[in-house]
Amino acid sequence: MSPLKPPVARRVAIVAGARVPFARSDGPYATASNQDMLTAVLDALVERHGLQEPGAVGEFVAGAVLKHSRDFNLARETVLGSKLDPRTPAYDIQQACGTGLQAVIAAVNKIALGQTESAIAGGADTASDAPLGVNDDLRRILLEARRAKSAGARLKALARIRPTHLVPDIPRNAEPRTGLSMGEHAAVTARAWGVSREAQDELAATSHQRLAAAYERGFFQELVVSFRGLARDQNLRPDSTAGKLASLKPVFGLKDPDPTMTAGNSTPLTDGAAVVLLASEEWAEARGLEVLAYLTAYETAAVDFVHGDVVQGDVVQGDVAQGDVAQGKDGLLMAPAYAVPRMLERAGLGMDDFDLVEIHEAFASQVLATLAAWEKQGLAPVDRARLNVTGSSLATGHPFAATGARIVATLATLLAERDGPGRGLISVCAAGGQGVTAILERP
Repeated sequence: MSPLKPPVARRVAIVAGARVPFARSDGPYATASNQDMLTAVLDALVERHGLQEPGAVGEFVAGAVLKHSRDFNLARETVLGSKLDPRTPAYDIQQACGTGLQAVIAAVNKIALGQTESAIAGGADTASDAPLGVNDDLRRILLEARRAKSAGARLKALARIRPTHLVPDIPRNAEPRTGLSMGEHAAVTARAWGVSREAQDELAATSHQRLAAAYERGFFQELVVSFRGLARDQNLRPDSTAGKLASLKPVFGLKDPDPTMTAGNSTPLTDGAAVVLLASEEWAEARGLEVLAYLTAYETAAVDFVHGDVVQGDVVQGDVAQGDVAQGKDGLLMAPAYAVPRMLERAGLGMDDFDLVEIHEAFASQVLATLAAWEKQGLAPVDRARLNVTGSSLATGHPFAATGARIVATLATLLAERDGPGRGLISVCAAGGQGVTAILERP
């Protein structure tokens, strides 16, 4: 028997995308679950592109960062509650804020290797419906009671329950290794890279202005589906200016002599979902569906932020002790500063080869530090006219697992609008000191 030949990788097409308008937490989607939002965008994609028949889609891959125990099989349960064929396989994936893009990459790999012809990928997150954990001491007592061999032993264990045990464990936006929130880590990076308040506010205002302009010209007509009475991203402030943002008080890095990070130049807690339809060229052609762009390369990276941002032993309750700041080399959100140069070297490309650049705006300071880090490594400066041309997370908001799919669909649509070939870069930073990046092209 002759050995099997390795599969030849195929180009993978981005065919369409759908998302709900992103909403501020505890707002219009306060009672919507991850599954509710993910089902809404999946149904929209299925209906728009006639994907209801059996076997229409090879698989569904999605994830969420803030997950209840009931969400242990989120992607599959979403399929079962949607208009997609219930025989469609599905699985979950999670890589913090990189989840949506990593889900796309996972689906792309299977299509490229001929293991499936089509897939839908994305993610959802709700900060409104965040899981509340049982107090850990109470959990241990309840487990002990469950294991008890007699009623007396069970009662003895339960008798140790005190009122303090009834206080739930509230989710914290903090890195377990350092105790610092993402915003506090970003403040360390902003200080290390000398990012000014004025530059942050200018970038944030531009994001809002560009998102507003994109809505006005109808750019999101095929990308955004109304949900629970919301038709546009709730965080959008069309009249935002750097001058107005300058009046806001800092909220991160307050121990610094001159803190620069405010609620206006940082993303808010957000609810939302987004998905992308991916396929082989043959599948798209057979269905008469236009190819928006192709995902041609990707790269992930991680940094040692524990020692790169702060000295672990000197972090106490989120405060950075004097003298702990490193040189900004391995800040929590700086992994794309390593991933992108590696990806471009492998692809034989430079920054000037990109018509569009999409950087997830977790914080304005993080975007500016990333741009500076790329230049420090020898990449050409990014033309700001090509950066986040329809706004990004500072204006839309950031439901963690949904952001990657939002960006992929947005960039692919932007490339399809162009008169001729185009190439776009995606850069997404993630909690845990990770980064996920990719290249989209339209021949």
